[in-house]
Order: sequence, then C-alpha cells, then structure tokens
Amino acid sequence: PRPRPHPTVAPRLWPLAGPLFVELLLGMAAGLVGTVLAARLGNAHGAAFALCSQVAAMLFVLFRVVGAGVSVVVAQALGAGRRAEADRTARATLGAGTWIGLACVGLAAGGARPLLRLLNTPPEVLVLAVPLLQLIAPSLLLDAWNATLASVLRAHLQPRPTMVINLLMQAVQLLLAWLLMRGLGAWTGWGLAGWAAALVLSRCLGLGLLLQTWRERLNLTLLWADSWRWRGATLAQVMQIGLPSAGEHIAWRICFLASVAVVGQLGTVALATHAYTMQIIGVVMLFGVVTGLSGEIVVGHLVGAGRLHAAHHLVRRALARGLGATALIALAAAVAGPWLLAWFTPDPQIIAAGSTLLWLTVVLETGRTFNLVLINALRAMGDVRYPLVAGLASFVIVLAGGSWWLGAHLGYGLVGVWVAYAADEWLRGLLMWRRWARRDWLPAARRTHRRLRRSVN
Repeated sequence: PRPRPHPTVAPRLWPLAGPLFVELLLGMAAGLVGTVLAARLGNAHGAAFALCSQVAAMLFVLFRVVGAGVSVVVAQALGAGRRAEADRTARATLGAGTWIGLACVGLAAGGARPLLRLLNTPPEVLVLAVPLLQLIAPSLLLDAWNATLASVLRAHLQPRPTMVINLLMQAVQLLLAWLLMRGLGAWTGWGLAGWAAALVLSRCLGLGLLLQTWRERLNLTLLWADSWRWRGATLAQVMQIGLPSAGEHIAWRICFLASVAVVGQLGTVALATHAYTMQIIGVVMLFGVVTGLSGEIVVGHLVGAGRLHAAHHLVRRALARGLGATALIALAAAVAGPWLLAWFTPDPQIIAAGSTLLWLTVVLETGRTFNLVLINALRAMGDVRYPLVAGLASFVIVLAGGSWWLGAHLGYGLVGVWVAYAADEWLRGLLMWRRWARRDWLPAARRTHRRLRRSVN
C-alpha cells in the first residue's frame, strides 16, 4: 500500500485528542485495576505495586531523551513536506530507543533494592517490591519500542490505529493479570508476579501489531539494523529537543520521588493512601495530558508550515478548554472520593485521608494543566530550554523541599505534601503562561521554520 498523502490544510486538534484520550484512559484504567488487584492482596502489596510503578516511571524518563523529540521533529518535517526526513528520524529513534530501553532494564533488574531503599520503603513492602521490579524490567524495553512506533503514527495523524492496538493490548493484559494474580480453581495464582508476566506478554502483542501498522499505514518496513544502530547525525535535532525535556522530567521525577520518600517516613498507611490517591489523580489529569500531546503534534505541523499565528491562537483555545475540563473532572473526583477510594481498601483511615487529598487536587490539577499544555506547545515551537531552567528551582525548593518542610518538619503529613505539589505546579504554570503570552518563543519557532526550509530530502 502507498502512504497516505500529507494533508494540505492544517490538522485539527480534537480529532487527534479523541483517540489519544481513549488510549491513555485505557492505560490509566489498567494501572488502576492493577493497583486494586494488588491492594486486594493487602496494603503492603498495594504499596509495593505503586512504588514499583513509580520507579519504573522514573527509569523510563530516560527514554524522553529521544521520546520527547520524535513526534515533534516528525510532525515538523511533515508540516514542511519533508516525508523522507520524517522517515529517517523515525528509523533512527527506534534504534536509540533500544539502547535506552536496555539501560532501563539493567537499572531496574540490577538496582531494584537500592532504588527502593532510596524511597524509604518499609521492610514489609520492600520484600514484595524488589522481586516485582525485577520481573517487570523487560517491559521497559518493550515500552520504549512501542512508544516510538506509536509516536510516529500520531505524528502522521494516524491516532486511531494506536488506540485500537492499545485497547487490545490492555484487554489482554488485564485478562492475563486477573488469571495469573488470582489463580483459577485450586491454583492460587502468582500474586504480584502474575502482573509482571501479563505486562510483558501484552507488550509483545502490542509490538507486533504496531510493526504491522507501520507497514500498512506508513509503508515503512523496518530493517534489523534499524532496531539497534545509533544514527547520531539524524538524531541531532531529536536530541536538541529531547535532552532539555528529559532533563526537566528527570529532575521532576527525582524530586517527586523525594516527596514519596517523605511519605515513606510517615508509615505504610500513609504510603498506601498516597498510592491509591495518585491512581485517581492519574485519571483526573488525563484531559490535560491529551490536550498537551495533541497540541504538540498540531503545533509541530503548523511550525513546519510557517503558520505561527495560527499556532498561537490554537494553544490559547486549547489551554482554556483544558483548564475548564480539568476543573470539572477534579471536582467530580473529589465528590466521589470516598466511593472511589473504597475500590482499593475498606480502611476508613485511608478513605478519610484520601478524600481530603482529592479536594486539594482541584487546585493541584488546574495548575498542572498549565504545564502540560504550554510546555508541550513550547517544545513543538523549538523553545525547550526555558521550561528546564524555570522548573529546576521549583522542583528542588517547592516540590521536594516543600514536601519535607510541610509534610515532615511541620507535621502536616500528606496534606502538607499535597500543598507542596500544588504550589510547584502553579508556580511553573504561571511562568509558562507568561512566556507564552509575551511570545518569547517566536525566535525559536522562526529558527525551526528556517531550518526546515533549508533542509533537503
């Protein structure tokens, strides 16, 4: 089959956002169900599952060195009509993802115990979390491949195939997890190890389907060398976007894990409350995430085409809608908090504490939406250094330092930690808004457009 021609009109935001929303919602739902299944085994199991998920997410941030740049660079090239350049970038990023994914696997498998001890993991949780993190390590490599393949499809304005593949992958994962964790008949199952097995098997299925979709939708068939060769020259532009973005995310993740370590000092009940509440928050932030990622792709196409004025107005509209939707969803979650938390545990202490945190989440998540929408838009414009520079001080002082000062030193516990989270998000969100409203991104966007005009297929 022949590749579909690039559209002559600007892509629209919401046709991209719809399938992406469903896709990310499925991923969130899978994590939510996994947490519920683990929590049914006991609060220590639920906390171990959540901590391993946090460590895996921290390690996977390394993939953002290339992952944050691939959709932007491919979208910009397509917007400028440079299909061959887009294909070269896609192939090069897959090979880079292999090496970064293997590094994540090595760190998770070999460093599980020291990484979890850094989070002040209680002994009764540590004994469960170490083998689980080692077992889910191979999925990090599979996720790196799948993320690259899916990002390229979205940049080609093909979000529906990734949504369908994700639906199949998550359905298989949950079915296998239900059977392997809980057992069947006289067989009592594998517990947390069953989740790891289901995770790896479902990711293998997703990889096969995504490779097939590349061949059918993009007319791209990968060679063996594409899976391992590091093409530095082709990756240069991806790295220019990805390195500052990865630095920002790595700094945030480290400081967030420092706040989790503060929670670990408060005991297993506080750690379980944090874990269960964060699962619900993952769903609350989903609309902001979708708006930011979809906006990044569309802005990339518009920058490639030189339509900066249209990109500016699109982002302002997207931000307004994202803030409104996030506020409504966060309020709904706060109202339903006791019922939602009862899915995870019958413990009245955890339900009461988590319900309070969900009301604070209304403030937290509206601030986060500023970052999710505006930082992705700045990245698509080529303005990637400001979010890193502006964020570092807030991460260290407000997020990590504030969590310790309010949560542990002043004794406000989880409420203090949540106040620190909200203060960090609002501070950075307002800084990003000032950058965008003053159009300080224009020089970077113009440089990006001039580079694309000079490039030759």
